[in-house]
Amino acid sequence: MGDTQMYRPGVNIIPIHGKTPHIHETAFVAPGCTLIGDVEIGAESSVWYNCVLRADVSRIVIGERTNIQDGTVCHCDPPRPGDEEGSPLIIGDDVLVGHMAMLHGCTIKDRGFVGLGAIAMNKAVIGHDAMLAAGAMLTEGKVMDDRMLWAGRPAKPMKELSDAAIAGMRTGVAHYTENAKHHAVAVFECGLK
Repeated sequence: MGDTQMYRPGVNIIPIHGKTPHIHETAFVAPGCTLIGDVEIGAESSVWYNCVLRADVSRIVIGERTNIQDGTVCHCDPPRPGDEEGSPLIIGDDVLVGHMAMLHGCTIKDRGFVGLGAIAMNKAVIGHDAMLAAGAMLTEGKVMDDRMLWAGRPAKPMKELSDAAIAGMRTGVAHYTENAKHHAVAVFECGLK
């Protein structure tokens, strides 16, 4: 993985503590983003305008074809006595993360969905094909089952998602994967420094 040396116009890539972000050559990272430390971004994923991924005290891993939409903040927590693993931020494949979400030391399984402005805290888990609704707050250590919709502050289970809802999320993933290619060309043609 990783093309850390590839030119990414308008993106702040900051090594710290001997760790440098690794970005797959097919991933799109938009201008205005800041990636710090132990960040790994998989193939065909996209990180949209003005996101911050700060992996200075633990790691942030983003799988393939996942999108982190505009203004999202991603962070993690370090190991502590009694918590030797700390709280890395682990995001699977084909995940949709809506605009201005806050993800902190949680896990999002493959095909999970995080709505606009939602918050997921340390050691929380969003299951496969599960959806955290817009504006929801998934508090520390809460675990969402697969295919479930959780909403509210604090978030609570609401219902099982239908096949149609899950198909809609997959359509969203395909849209962002394709749209990222167009944005990459537009950024290149714009000649940002």
